[in-house]
Amino acid sequence: MVKISDFQTKEVVNILDGKRLGHISDLEIDLRHGRVEAIVVPGPGKFLGFFSSGNDFVIPWRNIVKIGKDVVLVRIEETLRVEARTSGEDYRG
Repeated sequence: MVKISDFQTKEVVNILDGKRLGHISDLEIDLRHGRVEAIVVPGPGKFLGFFSSGNDFVIPWRNIVKIGKDVVLVRIEETLRVEARTSGEDYRG
């Protein structure tokens, strides 16, 4: 069993180019099916998820290659970004 706090300490690295994307700040969870859909990594220039233009990397769970002790290896062929979410967004669908 893994806790969200355990994920937040791991660095995310793209195996295709070796680029360090940052640390996991959030998870997108499908509550209907009880599964993690994606991990969220703050975009460049953010500090602990704050103080940036509002773009995050949203990496689908299927793009995770390996979860290690200190790092999460992902396979991203093109940069995945989404606009910052509004604080009132509801994930209950």
